[in-house]
Amino acid sequence: MKFSFLLPVFALALAATVRADEPKPLRAGIIGLDTSHVLAFTQTLNKGPKNPDDAAKVAGIKVVAAYPQGSKDIPSSTTRVPEYTAKVKDLGVEIVDSVDDLVKKVDVVFLESNDGRVHLEQVKPVLAAHKPCFIDKPIAGSLADTIRILDLAKKSNTPLFCSSSLRFGKAVQAVRNGSIGQVKSAETFSPAHLEPTHPDLYWYGVHGCEALYTVMGTGCQSVKRGTTDDGKIMVTGTWSGGRTGIFREENGKDRKSYGGKAVGDKGEAAIGTYDGYDVLLFAIVDMFRTGKVPVTADETLELYTFMEAADESKRRGGAEVSLKEVLDKAKAEVAAKP
Repeated sequence: MKFSFLLPVFALALAATVRADEPKPLRAGIIGLDTSHVLAFTQTLNKGPKNPDDAAKVAGIKVVAAYPQGSKDIPSSTTRVPEYTAKVKDLGVEIVDSVDDLVKKVDVVFLESNDGRVHLEQVKPVLAAHKPCFIDKPIAGSLADTIRILDLAKKSNTPLFCSSSLRFGKAVQAVRNGSIGQVKSAETFSPAHLEPTHPDLYWYGVHGCEALYTVMGTGCQSVKRGTTDDGKIMVTGTWSGGRTGIFREENGKDRKSYGGKAVGDKGEAAIGTYDGYDVLLFAIVDMFRTGKVPVTADETLELYTFMEAADESKRRGGAEVSLKEVLDKAKAEVAAKP
């Protein structure tokens, strides 16, 4: 009799333990339905990842609400909104009328607007509400706004990061974690479509630049922009200690799509391939759960300074440009107009 009485009690205790081990449910919201990333992320979170073995990495988090407005004037973005709005609704997502409405309904936020120029305005209510936020690339439409956003996140003590999915590819992460020792030099390539409203590399070249920074880390001192033999963008950065990092625009031939190479003191490795969106999504969800950002504000700021310095070098006819000079100019702009 004693044992039969204890069995239900034991079962209830076991069930409680199992429930305690399950991840806390999180309601996610999306700002900006003008990029294919929103469909990829929502599909994985609301329907499950393509690889069933990855299910635990996104368990308990669902996209529940979205605010459609992304770019206000870039045709390649604005024309996507009706289609993507309909598709996320089909995935069980409520469409709301404002960012303020969204923030009230969610625990965490994906700021997905393709246009970096609207990110500062859109992220302010999110940070004011202390909702952890991922900002899709580019973090902003200017270096000054990049500083403003990172400063706001720091002041509000809210977890926030921005990244291309290229940062979390298996090969670059292996090199980042020391597979070839200290990286002496690296070269990456990616598409670099231009958008006149943004610094040249912010719009799409950021993918290859992000992979470059993943393996090189911070410490770039100067940048020089030129062209490859086939007329494509080429940016050479000089890091402390004489290390060199190079980004080149892909050409569809010997530099096709995404890729590159890193050379370390223990060997070399191919890097920079595109491994899909889920590798990035898993990093985002981990930040939402732990509060630990996978990319520091310092590295993000230097990455965007590197790309802005490439534009400054272009304006100066390919002259070498100091990152400090470019960053100081942007900081002065922020100080004049916070």
